[in-house]
Amino acid sequence: MKLLEKIFGTHSSRELKRIEPIVDAIEALGPAMEELSDEALRAKTIEFKERLGQGETLDDLLVEAYAVVREAARRSIGLYPYRVQLVGAIVLHQGRISEMKTGEGKTLVAPIAAYLNALEGKGVHVVTVNDYLAKRDSEWMGELFRFLGLTVGVLLNGIDNEERRAAYSCDITYGTNNEFGFDYLRDNMVIYKKEMVQRELHYAIIDEVDSVLIDEARTPLIISGSSSKSTALYQQADMLATRLKKGRILGEVTKMSAIMNEEIQEEGDFVIDEKAKNVTLTAEGVEKVEAYFRLENLADPENMEIQHHMILALKARYLMHKDKDYVISDGEIVIVDEFTGRLMPGRRYSNGLHQAIEAKEGVDVRRESKTLATITFQNYFNRYAKKSGMTGTALTEEDEFREIYGMDVIVIPTNRPIARVDHADVVYKSHPEKVHAILDEIEASHAKGQPVLVGTITIDSSEELSRQLKKRGIRHNVLNAKFHQQEAEIVADAGLYGAVTIATNMAGRGTDIKLGEGVVAAGGLKIIGTERHESRRIDNQLRGRAGRQGDPGESRFYLSLDDDLMRLFGSEKMKKTVERLGLPENEPIAATILSNAIENAQKKVEGNNFGIRKHLLEYDGVMNEQREIIYAERRKVLEGENMKEVVLKMIREIIERAVNSHSNAMDMMDEWDLPAMKESLGKVIPIPPMELSEEERDTMTREKFIDMLYKNSAALYDRREKEFDDPEHLREAERVILLKAIDQKWMDHIDNMDQMRQGISLMAYGQRDPLVEYKFVGFDMFDEMIESIQEDTVRILYRVVPRNKLERERVATNMTTNKGPDARKEPLKRKDKKVGRNDPCPCGSGKKYKHCHGAVNSEKEVI
Repeated sequence: MKLLEKIFGTHSSRELKRIEPIVDAIEALGPAMEELSDEALRAKTIEFKERLGQGETLDDLLVEAYAVVREAARRSIGLYPYRVQLVGAIVLHQGRISEMKTGEGKTLVAPIAAYLNALEGKGVHVVTVNDYLAKRDSEWMGELFRFLGLTVGVLLNGIDNEERRAAYSCDITYGTNNEFGFDYLRDNMVIYKKEMVQRELHYAIIDEVDSVLIDEARTPLIISGSSSKSTALYQQADMLATRLKKGRILGEVTKMSAIMNEEIQEEGDFVIDEKAKNVTLTAEGVEKVEAYFRLENLADPENMEIQHHMILALKARYLMHKDKDYVISDGEIVIVDEFTGRLMPGRRYSNGLHQAIEAKEGVDVRRESKTLATITFQNYFNRYAKKSGMTGTALTEEDEFREIYGMDVIVIPTNRPIARVDHADVVYKSHPEKVHAILDEIEASHAKGQPVLVGTITIDSSEELSRQLKKRGIRHNVLNAKFHQQEAEIVADAGLYGAVTIATNMAGRGTDIKLGEGVVAAGGLKIIGTERHESRRIDNQLRGRAGRQGDPGESRFYLSLDDDLMRLFGSEKMKKTVERLGLPENEPIAATILSNAIENAQKKVEGNNFGIRKHLLEYDGVMNEQREIIYAERRKVLEGENMKEVVLKMIREIIERAVNSHSNAMDMMDEWDLPAMKESLGKVIPIPPMELSEEERDTMTREKFIDMLYKNSAALYDRREKEFDDPEHLREAERVILLKAIDQKWMDHIDNMDQMRQGISLMAYGQRDPLVEYKFVGFDMFDEMIESIQEDTVRILYRVVPRNKLERERVATNMTTNKGPDARKEPLKRKDKKVGRNDPCPCGSGKKYKHCHGAVNSEKEVI
């Protein structure tokens, strides 16, 4: 591969050659743009829109539009895009990923592409990783957009529907991935079109695209409602988990041993696989669980819930760690983002893991929630007609970007050569030796005024270093999930003379670290990594905080054989070899011995994580097809379409199913189970008795019988319509009832699919592929749901009582999201007074409601 790249160049270098002439053309227009007045420059926006209306394309306008926005940036915000920023903006317009190093001005690259694409008037979404960056960039770059006559909006957590709708109606809208995704889900739960806030998903520019589309893609967006399930089982399972003994598998489990079905020797009650993050009960453990819960057989289907809770309890105890995976804040379990180190208030682990951790930590165990709407980031962002992204690190994940999102990665050269020196890793035998070396290095750099940014993986690591630095009398700032409020300020000040900053992973991402006075002479910013992250991208991001725009700087990672990455994925032989070397205490190991092992370990984890994300997407692909069908049908109702033909089609299909299921596959009427057919159909369609002559019975076929039943049913429905003063009242009744049926059945279906997926893995024991089984069962369940929607809708419409005023009803209220604080809780409010049983009946009969339509509610439903 390397040889081919030397001969033909890399993919990026070949693509950059194609882009260079376009950049030349943009720069050539610079002098002409300088001569234009502000008014003439602004008028170009109107001109471009008119040219688009006359048939020109965005590609036709690109050179001139980029030249215009370049000059406008100089006049409005005092920045003049570099050549490499123009290259990055061209790549964005092409629907690709621009890999641009930290400090290369990505914040200004996005607006150039956003301006061009906003000219179509369909809206451009600029996606950021947090509210702070969304607000900052919308205000800062908003000056540029407004100068050119475009509107800018921003989505922030907590704003109301009107503010959201206004933000989406702007030419360019800034917001986080969570805000955009949850608005999409909520828009597909509204009961009136006017409540929707988003327009069609046209074009997205995703900042820190690797964080959004890779790191966060393992967890889907979920809107949930409260469930009535008891939480007692979580506490019971946790109590037993504390009594069970951690064990291990004796000997090595090989592929051959699995094929030969050899008996696996185990000790203890459960075994932990830290690499796969799995817990398995041993035979002894199963016996103890059965005794504790008084079960005959834990593997019986009715005991799956107990088995699930026990595995969750053990995972919470042994795989989820306080101050690493979560913190306790105000009596609540708050998740710590594993990639950024930030707290994620309001977000909860799914499938009961969060409740298991609550039971473990002795805080209030909140009731499980019921999933009402869900989508993965992969499927959400793939709904955009075009998408692009920016980041400093994407190339290591290019295969995933291509396969999942259809985007390639173009590496953009830096504006100035990188002057940062990246030193080889230093590896120590033990953790204490490593910490000692890090402290010595910080102290030496601090003594000469060189600022140091220390990147840690866990909160524990950051606090351990902080305690040791205090002992040495070195002033410093700590930035982790517990102290994140002043994140941007702390990170921005990390480049000041003599500053020492400890940060968890990439906290402060998106904020430039500018060097203070005297820092260049002291060697620039020094980056120290306290261990390698399981993802090479995260390591590269940490390194990239130094050396921006040609600044001096240096970086080095300090590792030990005790680090999780080395312990779990490094070779045991390598550790034994190092021990045999007999190195003196505090003596580092030659990094060359371990460099390949470290990179291979990271590649293993990256491959494993890609597999997890792909697996999630494969399962959600089943739901995605179903979701699109349901959302499309919902949209027809919200658009106010006439649903009568849809209802008549439902009636026909219900009749066909009833006749076919009770005709014993025979065409002669004498062979049919007519009583069962009548009973089945009568529950839905109140067809009056039909008398058939002997001749009609002898010549009746299934198709003729279906036609006859449908004709009578359609006539009955027409008579129902005449009972309404205005036919449009029944049209609205059709929309109201259909919408309610869709929502209720779809939400139940999501929950059922979720439950089914949790148990589908057992199919693997029967030599069947769980994913294939999930697809087959899922499609059957979807068909059953559609039939249920049809039957509920038709049954109610045949029995609905005419009323002057119809109301649509929310099926789900008091909804919450699991990726942020409750954004919009919308309680259901009755718009008119409830009819009391002794009140006059609204139909105008003069009778009390309980003696009129109130008495027939067993057969009829009032809207």
